[in-house]
Amino acid sequence: MQFCECGGIIVKSGDRTLCRSCGKEQEIKVNTKIVTKPKKEEVIVVEDNKPDRLPTTEKKCKKCGCPRSYWWIIQTRSSDEPPTRFYRCTNEKCKHTWREYS
Repeated sequence: MQFCECGGIIVKSGDRTLCRSCGKEQEIKVNTKIVTKPKKEEVIVVEDNKPDRLPTTEKKCKKCGCPRSYWWIIQTRSSDEPPTRFYRCTNEKCKHTWREYS
């Protein structure tokens, strides 16, 4: 962006360059800089909570009393807060799911 002596902005109007404020025709100096941005790296998020792929722990189900549960962690709140731990009962008939906060 270039400015006129009067302080107005110089703009291109057709094949001429004029000051927006005073209308005086100006010669502009062209400085060209080509900037290329790298392609963003693709992030793959897997939200597959199939029980055969989740780790288990000795956490007792509050609904049926089964001694083992699947578990996973998700950042559900802001990044300065601890993540939320989710648990799912390993009993095929129950499958009760609950969460715990740190």
